Amino acid sequence: MVSIPNITLNDGSTLPVIGLGTYKLKGDQGVKSIQTAIDDLGYRLIDSAYNYENEGTIGEAVRRSSVSRGELRITSKLPGRYQQYEKAVTTIEESLYRANLDYYDLYLIHWPNPKQNLYVEAWQALIDAKKQGLIRSIGVCNFLPEHIERLEKETGEKPSINQIELHPFFNQGELRKWHEENNVQIQSWSPLARANAVLQHPTLKEIADNHNKSVSQIILRWHYQLGAVSIPKSASKERQLENISIFDFSLNEDEMTMILELTQPDGRINNQDPAVYEEF
Repeated sequence: MVSIPNITLNDGSTLPVIGLGTYKLKGDQGVKSIQTAIDDLGYRLIDSAYNYENEGTIGEAVRRSSVSRGELRITSKLPGRYQQYEKAVTTIEESLYRANLDYYDLYLIHWPNPKQNLYVEAWQALIDAKKQGLIRSIGVCNFLPEHIERLEKETGEKPSINQIELHPFFNQGELRKWHEENNVQIQSWSPLARANAVLQHPTLKEIADNHNKSVSQIILRWHYQLGAVSIPKSASKERQLENISIFDFSLNEDEMTMILELTQPDGRINNQDPAVYEEF
């Protein structure tokens, strides 16, 4: 059982510095995998989304778990097609019904979809759901600074977290700096870049050999030292354990810089630029 440190968000709530991504974890096998991560390994942050179609799986894993609900941090996300205020309210309720949970610890707008120009009213729906006790903390995914600034200007409340694409091939230096200056926590999706290329990179392999760790552990430690919350996905108990076994070593400044220098101008995995990308 690994003890995972917590960070405190700008709304005063706490979040583990690493959690479990659950994309494609479904059904009974998904339940067993998530329950193992919670009960046997020490995971407390579980990330999901309405569009993953596995909120029921998450809820069942929570119910089967021996860990109390109050110790867990369960996340879901609002899809783009339901950003209109009334639809957003209904979708948040439906998310809870699917999972059979009384509340989500964290609920996020999945993408800004700026062409639709509905993300502010979606944000207002999250604010109101939080006031009703349906959500403990609210945030966004893939939002650019201008999107977040508009949310705060028009509603008076800024997100506690922004989940963004962040990995060694796309380190988001300027965006990370903005978030640090504005006290919005960054969370990394696809922290291992979803590809074998990053795991085979000679620089990362050299650093891993120096620490007698796997490349995945080096990358996840890098996220941790950047101050980003990462949510690597794995169905394997062995890999789940490996992913959170990153608190018994540290990367030095030179190693951090070496990894930062791997970033690429076109480093996005699927060229999903939040300024133009639309998700439904």
